[in-house]
Amino acid sequence: MPINERIKPGPERFQECPDPFDIIFTCGQRAYNRVVADLCARDQETWQPVLVVNVDIDDTLEAASLGASIICELCQGLQQADDTQSRLAELLQATKEKTGRSFLHTVCFY
Repeated sequence: MPINERIKPGPERFQECPDPFDIIFTCGQRAYNRVVADLCARDQETWQPVLVVNVDIDDTLEAASLGASIICELCQGLQQADDTQSRLAELLQATKEKTGRSFLHTVCFY
């Protein structure tokens, strides 16, 4: 059984989700590009910002565990921030120094 099947019941399509989010994490550049393209193609109605962050994760159990840990640490840091947009750059830089990984990130709007 693939790892994904133990976590979720089936494929999920971001494009079909009507709910707004404060932050969206993707786990691959293709997914990141699709999410950003979808958000940019939508009519901006509320101008609510959404942070989109990509953490590249290979499809192995070890990489998934490490990626989940990185995402969890980023979420915890953002939860404590008054201004998530300005705090994100600091967190990503600190995580880059700690892990050697670079992150794609942008701000989109609903």
